[in-house]
Amino acid sequence: MNGDDADKDDLLKRLRRAEGQVRGIARMVEDDTYCIDILTQVSAATKALENVALSLLRDHLTHCVAEATAQGGPVAEEKIREANEAIARLVRS
Repeated sequence: MNGDDADKDDLLKRLRRAEGQVRGIARMVEDDTYCIDILTQVSAATKALENVALSLLRDHLTHCVAEATAQGGPVAEEKIREANEAIARLVRS
């Protein structure tokens, strides 16, 4: 990551929150909680992870890709290819 420490701290907080959500979902399954309630929590955890992914992508575009395009050449082409592939993976999920 090329972002600042505040960005890193924010991402780690979000990931810990998502981790807690997933542990809560596991407890719900163990406790035979109503399926729809579990699905609601799965949706919330998924959204939390999607927000982490979008934040990482934004950071990659504003730092790595921007710096590479300023340099030009094969480095820029590689960073743009990577970003396109990452976006495609996010859209498919």
